[in-house]
Amino acid sequence: MEIGNMGLNNYLNKGIVLLCLIFSISVQSQTCSEYYLIRHAEKLRVDKNDNNPKLNDLGILRSEKWKEVFKNISLDEIFSTNYNRTLETVLPISKQRDIEIKIYNPRNINYTEFKSKTIGKNILIVGHSNTIPGFANSLIGKDIYAQIDDRNNSNLYLITICNEKIHYKVLYIK
Repeated sequence: MEIGNMGLNNYLNKGIVLLCLIFSISVQSQTCSEYYLIRHAEKLRVDKNDNNPKLNDLGILRSEKWKEVFKNISLDEIFSTNYNRTLETVLPISKQRDIEIKIYNPRNINYTEFKSKTIGKNILIVGHSNTIPGFANSLIGKDIYAQIDDRNNSNLYLITICNEKIHYKVLYIK
């Protein structure tokens, strides 16, 4: 069978359209979850015996900065530990979006169950220097991140899980 120039172009165009359609269907069938993990903003350090301090002035400013960072990111749920500093960090985002803050306990969380309940969602998680890296590692399934330095309140851990593929990185938000 011989295909002329016009016939070949038509044949190729149909093939390209078919490939695009197949790719579009496979991308749409992927279920992707986006996780954004941050440590609480700067806390008051006046009383070393206070295990539940509030944010200091710089921390209040940072919580507003986080609100700006997330203003164009779609969020379905917000999770925080039940401490003043974590709740105050995420409160501006929660109010801006009218999303209830869900309390979690990093000592009692089943990460496999958490991942299955959040499939296809965009989730913001706020925790601590000794919990956020572990939470990220549990979502990734590998020990990638070490504990955060106590003076670092600037890391944004980004984890995307699409079917079985996991992508992750850390941004430093000044």
